[in-house]
Amino acid sequence: MRKLFLIATIAAVAFTPPTKKIKIFIAGDSTASIKETKAFPETGWGMPFVYFWDSTVTIVNKAKNGRSTRSFMEEGLWKSILDEAGEGDYVFIQFGHNDEVPTKKTYTTEDEFRTNLVKYVQESRAKKAVPVLITPVARRKFDSTGHIVGTHDAYSQIVRNVAASEKVVLIDLDIKSQALYQQFGVENSKLLFVQLKPGEHPNYPEGKEDNTHFNELGARLIAQLILKEINNLVPELAARVIKPVVKK
Repeated sequence: MRKLFLIATIAAVAFTPPTKKIKIFIAGDSTASIKETKAFPETGWGMPFVYFWDSTVTIVNKAKNGRSTRSFMEEGLWKSILDEAGEGDYVFIQFGHNDEVPTKKTYTTEDEFRTNLVKYVQESRAKKAVPVLITPVARRKFDSTGHIVGTHDAYSQIVRNVAASEKVVLIDLDIKSQALYQQFGVENSKLLFVQLKPGEHPNYPEGKEDNTHFNELGARLIAQLILKEINNLVPELAARVIKPVVKK
């Protein structure tokens, strides 16, 4: 009897279909994008994000510096995702930084921003991919009392509203990243951004004080915030995260 059970168990394992391979697409701006060597140590959160996944997941990072929901479409970047995306894939959508600034050529009104997000969601679903909306990651800004200040309030709320109306998973990165900066405090939070003194790095001989773009540490911590939310909100993706090797 034991022999028959063993044979049946082996057969079941042998004929278990392999886990389907999927892609996670990232549609977004410079806070997520892959950086050129000349920009180092600037790092988008999409760069360390690739190292969280097992062999069934491929990360396709289409995020580009300076893009808004409108310019991302106008330049064909959104179409490139739709052309490649298929059933079971995921599309992570994070915009706002370049949509919300009226002086930028990439500016979109609040109504246009909302319309574009709905379009992204519906067109992802038309490809049988799963959209995930992400509020724009916070900039580093503190008030005189040392409390973090929101810089994307209106546009982040639009993302939340669209996620609710379209019944989409929401990763509220604006709120989560603000909490991270507050935890670090006014001075130590600089360690997460491209903050360089003159002569400190050959790519920035004059130095740089950037409260929007991350260095390697900041990008990794932001990516980890997103991973934590995936573990909480998207169990089918969480199952594909690399499992730690336990030494016996």
